[in-house]
Amino acid sequence: MDSISLGVPEPLLERLPADDEVAEADMKEAVAGWEQRLNQALEAADDDREAAGQVLDALDRFEQRYETYDDLVPELRAWGQSPIYAIAWRTLYADVIAQIHDHDELAEYIDRERNARLVEDGIRLRDL
Repeated sequence: MDSISLGVPEPLLERLPADDEVAEADMKEAVAGWEQRLNQALEAADDDREAAGQVLDALDRFEQRYETYDDLVPELRAWGQSPIYAIAWRTLYADVIAQIHDHDELAEYIDRERNARLVEDGIRLRDL
């Protein structure tokens, strides 16, 4: 399976406050770390299904973090705080999820693994 390449979208970085270079560096470092760990998992996997399972686990964590930041935005606004960083991280997680799905070969295996997990959990498509 091919390695994964991830990046921080430039438009997202442009929306950060101009006087804050720390958030940009944090985002770039986080994405580089995710890319490295995902690629290590792909290399260490015995087969494509195991690799897809590792990536799917990461996608599930990214989706949970996306939801956490999404829930935080209205709460920050309610307290009179700027939600700019919560919005930026939420957008970053959404973009990273999309970048992973853009890897055509990997996306096919991820879909198969997600469906296999649904069946293993005892959930049938008619129950959805």
